[in-house]
Amino acid sequence: MSSLRSIIGSVVIFALPVVLGGCPAAIVAGLGAAGGTGYAANQERGAGGSVDDLKIKTNIQSAWLQTNPLMQRDLSVTVYEGRILLTGEAPTSEFKAQAKEVASRVPGVRAVYDEIEVGPDESTWESTKDTWITSRVRTELTFNPDVRSVNYTIETANKSVYLIGSARSQAELDIATTVARTTPDVKRVVSYVDIRPGVPVAAQNAAPPLSGVSSPGAPTAAPATRVEVEKL
Repeated sequence: MSSLRSIIGSVVIFALPVVLGGCPAAIVAGLGAAGGTGYAANQERGAGGSVDDLKIKTNIQSAWLQTNPLMQRDLSVTVYEGRILLTGEAPTSEFKAQAKEVASRVPGVRAVYDEIEVGPDESTWESTKDTWITSRVRTELTFNPDVRSVNYTIETANKSVYLIGSARSQAELDIATTVARTTPDVKRVVSYVDIRPGVPVAAQNAAPPLSGVSSPGAPTAAPATRVEVEKL
């Protein structure tokens, strides 16, 4: 199903505003997500961190393919600074546990957020609707001046929106989660976002901080468990 979502994702941004009556600005969401090096450099993790995360994601997908091709087909992995979010549908609890275990062994993985559900695979329409939700949330965050949208990665599965990344303040994170939970058709919102005040990584000087003084951009501890936001 992950391969199907990739195909749908390249088409749905243009088709769904007509089919579902969505905002034409959804086109921007797809373009922003594929903005390349400049987009990555503006993220809190910087271009280097984005490349490292892409390598981890590729290695997990490769490990899944070697273990059981159905893992690579039916499951999705999102990576932010070594923290991995696993989503998708598993046919059995054993399948789910094995997929998590294989992913956790990949070098560079710092934390595993297991949101894989045990049950039948999504239908094509359900998967399309999830892609539309992701695009809608991304668009709303992109045009919100109070949110640094490049620091958020969004994944939607079974109408559940998962946010992973970093926020400059709790107030900003509250805005982002409100945007997600007020989006039509969203069932629930789960946040794995940490709070990271200070200067973005890409804008920080190379000079090391003074001894005994913490960096202003140092993140808070990454969430160990989900923070579930109630639907309005």
